[in-house]
Amino acid sequence: MKRLFGTDGIRGEANLYPMIPEIALQVGRAVGYLFKNYHHQSKIIIGKDTRLSGYLFESALTAGLCSMGVNVYLIGPIPTPGIAFLTKDMRADAGIVISASHNPYYDNGIKIFDNNGFKLPDELERKIENFVFNENFSEERALKEKVGRVFRIKDALGRYAVHLKSVVPPYLNFEGLKIGIDCANGACYHIGPLIMEELGAKVYSLYCEPNGLNINENCGALYPNEVKKLVLEKNLHLGIALDGDGDRIAVIDDKGNFWDGDDLIALFALYFKEKGLLTSPYIVGTVMTNQGLEKFLEKEGLKLIRTPVGDRYVVMSMKENKALLGGETSGHIIFFDKATTGDGLLCALRLATILIEKGKNLSEFHPPFEKFPQVLINIQVKEKKPLEEIPELLNRVEDLNIKLGKKVRILIRPSGTEPKYRVMVEALSEDLAKEVAEELAEIIRRNLL
Repeated sequence: MKRLFGTDGIRGEANLYPMIPEIALQVGRAVGYLFKNYHHQSKIIIGKDTRLSGYLFESALTAGLCSMGVNVYLIGPIPTPGIAFLTKDMRADAGIVISASHNPYYDNGIKIFDNNGFKLPDELERKIENFVFNENFSEERALKEKVGRVFRIKDALGRYAVHLKSVVPPYLNFEGLKIGIDCANGACYHIGPLIMEELGAKVYSLYCEPNGLNINENCGALYPNEVKKLVLEKNLHLGIALDGDGDRIAVIDDKGNFWDGDDLIALFALYFKEKGLLTSPYIVGTVMTNQGLEKFLEKEGLKLIRTPVGDRYVVMSMKENKALLGGETSGHIIFFDKATTGDGLLCALRLATILIEKGKNLSEFHPPFEKFPQVLINIQVKEKKPLEEIPELLNRVEDLNIKLGKKVRILIRPSGTEPKYRVMVEALSEDLAKEVAEELAEIIRRNLL
């Protein structure tokens, strides 16, 4: 069985398999078939980030969907969480985002949401793959007047903006706050600064001039030093850096301290607990979540649930456990009362609301908990083989676990979105974490480079 989907949709270099228009056309046909509603005229919305290749895949997906008798509504550049929201708000049968998130401009990807704004479970992704590679499926198509039409929606960003602002109490505004925002030349380039200004903040913008080739280029959530410089130079209260599709955030406080996803979850967990808003004692993280956060939550009477890496797995667990708050260390923060996926702008607005309500600077809350030293090494590889095919690596991990026991926590996994292996080691000391991580990374290099 051929595979297309990884951790977060289909992803790869644009115009190289699997991210080629022929596959996108078939994906559009498969999505149209699976989500077609026979009680009314089916509609599926498509949004994208600012990559040059977005035009290519938008056209291919549209053609595939229309061939199955589905009407297509084109949104244009919009953050991924905006499509998740609009799919449900517009009562569409599904939503599609064309984006490779934090990857460079020459990559692209396809993410799919169901009619309630949730990313698809593995079973549905497998069904789409089956249709894409099934030669007999080409016979399925709409004919004559049943072929789908295409419309362009002009007020989509306005609808999404109203939704975002709903998390800020109507009696509050951000007057007096100076905020720096790095939009990574991506999907938030317009709505990001606009919404902060509409709420009264003094906004200093970075990387809000996309040209199709500069998305995520030394800017955004992966490069928060740029907004950090701005915060310190302009004496700002808050700096936020978003990734190319706006579902991820990195935060810099007024003193230049970096806040990752674990830090933000700790802060929001305390805030929601104090407000009596938590819908259950569960907070959802991933296998990458720092043990320090887990112990911190335990002291607060809360329990961390871990999932595999990927915000869709976090969301599934939140749904099952009636959790309000969840997220990833990388900066995908999910508020289940308002969103079905990570939303960088939503997180920024809630963070600014806390600062206004408390009348404090963010640095006064830093650090929110004591972290276990953690080292992450990314190794670029030619081929992502299953771990079972690297016996030297598995044997060494087993030896280390026996020798060091609870002194270390080791996680090795192939990236779901890039040709990389990720080695994460958490230990009681940074030196030990580095030593173990570098040894395991070297084993991967020997076997896969």
